[in-house]
Amino acid sequence: MGSPAGGGSRATVQAAADVPETVPRTGDTRTIPGPRRRRVHRLVPWPGVASPPPAPTAAPARPGRSVAVSSVTATAVLTLAGCGVLILRLVQRQTGTVGLLVGIGLAMVPLPFVLGALAWLNLTARVPLRHTVFCLGWGACAATTVAIVANNWTASYLTSHQGPLGEVLGAGIATPVIEETAKATALLVLLLPLGQRLRCHGRRTGRPCAPLLRRLPTPRRPRTYARRPTGPHARGRLRLRPYLRPLPYLCPAPPSGGGPHRRSRPRTLTAGVVLGGMTACGFAFTENALYLGRAFTSDQRQRLDSIGLGDPPSLRDFDSTVQTFVLRALLSPFAHPLFTALTGIGLAVALTTGRRWLARLAAPTGLLLAMALHGTWNAAADLGTDGFLVVYGALMVPCFAALVCFAAWARTRSVRHATRRGRRAAERSAVVA
Repeated sequence: MGSPAGGGSRATVQAAADVPETVPRTGDTRTIPGPRRRRVHRLVPWPGVASPPPAPTAAPARPGRSVAVSSVTATAVLTLAGCGVLILRLVQRQTGTVGLLVGIGLAMVPLPFVLGALAWLNLTARVPLRHTVFCLGWGACAATTVAIVANNWTASYLTSHQGPLGEVLGAGIATPVIEETAKATALLVLLLPLGQRLRCHGRRTGRPCAPLLRRLPTPRRPRTYARRPTGPHARGRLRLRPYLRPLPYLCPAPPSGGGPHRRSRPRTLTAGVVLGGMTACGFAFTENALYLGRAFTSDQRQRLDSIGLGDPPSLRDFDSTVQTFVLRALLSPFAHPLFTALTGIGLAVALTTGRRWLARLAAPTGLLLAMALHGTWNAAADLGTDGFLVVYGALMVPCFAALVCFAAWARTRSVRHATRRGRRAAERSAVVA
């Protein structure tokens, strides 16, 4: 007998269609899904309309790490990408396309040696990879963009008002101030307490993620920063800057010998060298690409002129490119890292020392020393070959040797402390056993 007519069968069919299919799909069968409902409110909520709670699931979702998109990281990446496109355009206008490619290729020759030395030094500092990559990108893109624009404007202004003296002032004073300030800004950006995150809990709730459209109502945990210490023993202790981000590799050592003051550790000083060296390495790469590409373009034009005059081409047509490569890539690949390392050491001392007067003077002193050394190096280029060699042997070589000795000392002391900690741990485990 047939079933009675009416809404009973339709209701049964509709209920069966709304139930999600749980039968697994086999090789020769296909499941027909039921009607789907569009849920636009999950992506873009309408104002005044509350989104319904998610449907309960039979089995709990697999626990996993929530996907987080940092607005600060996205802003930094977009800013560096825009500066990178702009600096490529500026360099290409001065060197041409062929000169740009040749300059980039020649500028990459000393890059592995400098990065390898900084990576070896980072074994002591233990700076995270994201911070080193940020410093490298800042020096290669943002700092060079600011330096090129500001140097061109300053040079034209000083030349128009001071004449030949303006060129000397621009190369010896204005250029070091602009470039070292632009490179030191990367270290200050790392210390800014910017950590707002747009979180998406798609793995836990199964809901689609739209972190760029709206901020999910997640509880915000207060971010703690080191404030001024209070209490009877607060006098003489370290006071970190209250509005700076406390980085784990820029933390002071505990007081030793019963003294009230804290001190800078080899790790903190090495971290300043690594951060400053990474920023300067990216800056030197872009600057070398500019100067080498410009020299190659000039030599190429002279070679074409000599061919037009009937002279046979020779290797002497590229003397300017060879001299620039020897000067910047072979003789002084560590020049810019040496300058900015002084700024990094000064900032590390300022953040980790317990003496108030040293904390106030360390960072400005390091920046001024970097500017003075940079200005002396730029002025040596106008003294001719003999004057340049004198400045190179009397100033740059001792400073570089001192930096190498400091790196070796920091690495040796770090290995010694690690060995001592391992020995103490082994003794404690033997006593417990």
